[in-house]
Amino acid sequence: MVTGQGPRGDLVPSGIVALLGTRGPTSRTDIARGLGLSPATVTQVTKDLIARGVVEELESVPSNGGRPARLLGLVSQAGVALGAKVTADHVAVVTVELDGTVRSARSHPYDPGTSDALGELGRILAAEVASLDDRLLGVGVGVPGSVDSQASGIVDAPTLSWQAAPVGPILRQAVGTPVLVDNDVNTLAAAERLYGIGREHSAYLVVTIGRGIGCGIVVDGGIYRGANGGAGEIGHIPVWTSGGSGGAEPPCTCGSTGCLEAYIGADGLVRTARARCGIESLEELLRAATNGSTEARAIYAEAGELLGRALAGVIHTVDPEVVVLLGEGVDGWEFWQTGFEPSFRRSLLPARKGVPLVVEPWTEDQWARGAASLVLGSPFDSAGNGGEQSRLVRARLGAS
Repeated sequence: MVTGQGPRGDLVPSGIVALLGTRGPTSRTDIARGLGLSPATVTQVTKDLIARGVVEELESVPSNGGRPARLLGLVSQAGVALGAKVTADHVAVVTVELDGTVRSARSHPYDPGTSDALGELGRILAAEVASLDDRLLGVGVGVPGSVDSQASGIVDAPTLSWQAAPVGPILRQAVGTPVLVDNDVNTLAAAERLYGIGREHSAYLVVTIGRGIGCGIVVDGGIYRGANGGAGEIGHIPVWTSGGSGGAEPPCTCGSTGCLEAYIGADGLVRTARARCGIESLEELLRAATNGSTEARAIYAEAGELLGRALAGVIHTVDPEVVVLLGEGVDGWEFWQTGFEPSFRRSLLPARKGVPLVVEPWTEDQWARGAASLVLGSPFDSAGNGGEQSRLVRARLGAS
């Protein structure tokens, strides 16, 4: 895992335990390299973890010169995290092991617009927590909106009709465990940090296409959240186009008009498809494009062109090493790509034209798995984003 700086002293023991959990048996040298620590620090801390029965020495493996390296591993399962993704009509919940394996996945019908919506969310998660036999490290929650901080969890989410909703305090009282809350795209960036691109890169973007258009920004190995927790809302970049429905600027869920998401989010694509070829759903649009419809393919290509121009501006602002593309919309990426690639590369400065774009396959449990990563990443939280909640997770991990 590449990080901008080594973990603070109080993060080192749990960071080592978490790294062994996410990567499996690892040598002291690779632990030091992965966490940005000195070999002496790793030797001292692992000696204590071995004495406490948390970590054990395993077999030796060949090294590049010198004596064989001894691998270290966890004595037993360190625990699991519960991840929940809140949407406008359901809550997806997964149980995730430290290595990122999704052990179980469930979905609960949910209406965020009711007067007791947060109370109902608390009851859903409390029942999930009560059903677990494993040692629970904490609960992570991803929401489609801005969150003031992971630790407090006050949420503004127009698509859920939530304004200053005290999600974190209510859920902590309901479930009796540490609870961390963040924007859902930020949770995907957290998962990439633990299990994907973030192991090799310290500055990257995670861009999602689907119902909305979002972006998680990672700088120096940590999620950049901005002054009020709303960084990365690229779906609300104002764009101009002569296309769309009748050329008028379409309304956006944020209350404005002409936002990128209003054009190329799921609702925007369907609006355009309905006006131009009578298509009434995203599934129908994708099917038509797959079957060779010129008009359907043109709609995707135009969406890709808009995304390419907007994303080029973000690249110039943030200067990432790599961009990861995720979300429900990647199923149709081959049709987006015909408009995206020329627009994106053409809009970049010469020094940025080679920035890699990695399109990853999508499964529905990835949103909730990302939410669980807020908990599982607490041992690496050198920036202190999770505050007291991250400290409680580390204490439950048995190594802080």
